[in-house]
Amino acid sequence: MSATLTQVADLSDRSIIGDARLTSVSRSAYAIGVVALAVAFLVAWKQQDAHAFAMSWLQNAIFILTLALGAFFFTLLQHITGAGWAIAVRRVAEAQAANLQWIGLLFLVPMFWLVATDRDWAGHGHGLALVWPWADLAHLSAEAPAEGAIVTAKSAFLNPTFFMIRACVYFAFWALAAGWFFRTSRAQDHSGDEGLSKKMRFAAAPALILFALTSTFAAFDWIMSLSPAWFSTMFGIYFFAGLCASGFSAIAIACLRLQARGYLRGVITSEHYQDLGKMIWAFGIVFWAYIAFSQYMLIWYGNLPEETVWFVARQVGDWSAVSVALILGHFIFPFLFFVSRWTKRWRTTLLVGALWMLAFAWIDIYWLVMPVVPHDIATFTTYDQLALAYEHTSTGLSNPVNYLLLAGFVSLFIGSTAGRLSSGAVLCRRDPRLEESLRFENI
Repeated sequence: MSATLTQVADLSDRSIIGDARLTSVSRSAYAIGVVALAVAFLVAWKQQDAHAFAMSWLQNAIFILTLALGAFFFTLLQHITGAGWAIAVRRVAEAQAANLQWIGLLFLVPMFWLVATDRDWAGHGHGLALVWPWADLAHLSAEAPAEGAIVTAKSAFLNPTFFMIRACVYFAFWALAAGWFFRTSRAQDHSGDEGLSKKMRFAAAPALILFALTSTFAAFDWIMSLSPAWFSTMFGIYFFAGLCASGFSAIAIACLRLQARGYLRGVITSEHYQDLGKMIWAFGIVFWAYIAFSQYMLIWYGNLPEETVWFVARQVGDWSAVSVALILGHFIFPFLFFVSRWTKRWRTTLLVGALWMLAFAWIDIYWLVMPVVPHDIATFTTYDQLALAYEHTSTGLSNPVNYLLLAGFVSLFIGSTAGRLSSGAVLCRRDPRLEESLRFENI
């Protein structure tokens, strides 16, 4: 079987070099992205709800960020472990991770605008507090004194200046590191220098440490601080499990679509797809569920009001249905679906499963970002009273802006990835372990 795999692998230029086929995909995706974002702005302007628009922007920007961060982690993981099987798919991950060079604009431009003008997009005087309530501590303390007192104790960390500095540091590292790995890998395509593989493997170790730190603190800053009095030491690892679910699924989908367009014929086989499916199953489904349950169980068992309120907000009104949907759609159904080797090896079932996981990764981030913790929770003596008072709480999932921004950001992501792949090889064609990858066979 190994010899057969080597013979059928098509290493001709048409199979492994990006060309007009990908350029066309890139241009079309960019056009769709621009139109979708333009329509999103028009709809949001008509709605005149700056807070809803800002929250939807943040949620979708975080989702796109997880696609790139998941691919970046995949790249670092393959380098540091010296995994030969992944050479056939690593260039796709590198190209997706390289989007970190521009994704920061989706965060930093709106943030700096709010900080510089102390205005939201419609001209109202909210500044960063339009999204993160800790940015206007006086207003928060007046509205919820107990919460304001907790946040005041965190003000050395939660203040606009330090917040913006941290955001710049995160994106600077991600952009520089992801760009360096992509360029170095591409340079090896031309030079064939085996020393570059050793160089990238050596660099992957400190990069993984910095990746863990930056992704964890980014999750604290941009998601956890939306409820600034709440905290969870497991939140960073929960975010990591989620970005693995979305990032690994995006890699699998991109590989399948490349082969559908005639690239990497015989290079990526069912053996490689099985391992991609394994990674989705292990990191994005099983590990995600383990961390999600552990966080919920420990907080609920501890029964501390300042901790449990975060979950209470996700169990009242329409949010209860979303919480149940996450349990079923992000764990139980895909766990059973991906547990078989055949659903991971067959391209149609892997595509369906990866698209499913992407959809629920988006819902998971929506569930993290959008709910609002009630400030008056202390006035209720029982959970039933609270649930009754908030039984009509809406999730806002019907707002078309959510999906227009999603379509716009995803299209930009696809356009950028396809554009990068169109300008060179879509395969690490001179990596010294390529032959090992071509011969890869699951035991």
